[in-house]
Amino acid sequence: MNRFEGRTVVVTGAGSGIGLATTVRLLAEGADVVATDVVAARLDALTQEHGGDHLVTVVGDVATASTVDALLTALGGQVDALANVAGIMDGFLPPAEVDDATWDRVLAVNLTGPMRLCRAVLPLMIAAGKGTIVNVSSEAGLRGGAAGAAYTTSKHALIGYTRSISAFHAPQGVRANVVAPGGVATNIEAPFRSAYAGERLGPLLQVVPPVAAPQDLAAAICWLLSDDSANVTGAVLASDGGWSAL
Repeated sequence: MNRFEGRTVVVTGAGSGIGLATTVRLLAEGADVVATDVVAARLDALTQEHGGDHLVTVVGDVATASTVDALLTALGGQVDALANVAGIMDGFLPPAEVDDATWDRVLAVNLTGPMRLCRAVLPLMIAAGKGTIVNVSSEAGLRGGAAGAAYTTSKHALIGYTRSISAFHAPQGVRANVVAPGGVATNIEAPFRSAYAGERLGPLLQVVPPVAAPQDLAAAICWLLSDDSANVTGAVLASDGGWSAL
């Protein structure tokens, strides 16, 4: 399939996990991909295995304005789609224990970074009269007991921000949707940094459905980025093995 032939797509967190699987699938379907990750070695490996004329990489932290500027430069004024995949966990710290550093960092990566990148590409999409955005939230964006306070807040807020994009810009040809994963086999570490959180949430997390492969999430993201979902905007697609139905 060549659903993305002739289209330029930005993917964050492209060096591993869901972002990597999404990048590989987009390239296989004909896209020109501008891929970013905070770890240079990951992008080097991506280039070595999947590089070519259709892949450009940008090393940077999505929480910094300079990375957004570098991505815009790499795009050269054209962007058809954006997948905000990069994210970090919060050690399951509950509201009574979360520290300022964790709160600030998690919201910077999971919420402010995606906002800045959406804000940067939206004028290009609006001018073109078309564009698609997929922001990756989480099961923690749908409930209060799947992560700590900072991560849960960031993922709930990302859903609200995405719906705002849809509400404002759908008439201008821009679609924006959310994928909410459950457990996924990635390299994101999620240790319990709070004994109380382990006691409180540990039993709840025993009923989580089996862990998905990153490719399962890439399929959902690419569907929402493609014209196959042309009538879908402002939606939250839970790709969580049925966790949200429990």
